[in-house]
Amino acid sequence: MIGLILYFVVMTCAMLLLSRLLPGFHVTGWVPALIGSLVLAAVNAIVKPILFVLTLPFTIITLGLFLFLLNAFCLWLTQRLVPGFEISGFFTTLVASILLAIVGMVWKKFSKEVSSSARAGA
Repeated sequence: MIGLILYFVVMTCAMLLLSRLLPGFHVTGWVPALIGSLVLAAVNAIVKPILFVLTLPFTIITLGLFLFLLNAFCLWLTQRLVPGFEISGFFTTLVASILLAIVGMVWKKFSKEVSSSARAGA
């Protein structure tokens, strides 16, 4: 449970950092960033699997590159649903979705290593 809370804190911090570093990516504060990370997780859990199945032929034809567009669409949908969270332009959305995916992958790798070493030590 604490790992899940920390994941959302990390994603919130990543969104706040992106709002300072990436032109066109705007988050007005902690609350919209936290809500954005929660909504993005919900979109990724509910909408993305449906879209993945529907767009599977495109994903196969493009050798998986279409998944970048799918991630960008999920981030775009999130910014449409969360007030105080805005992304201007397709390129900014694409870059932000790639960077947030990298942060998520690094977090999962880190938390997996920590939990496996904690189990080994116990």
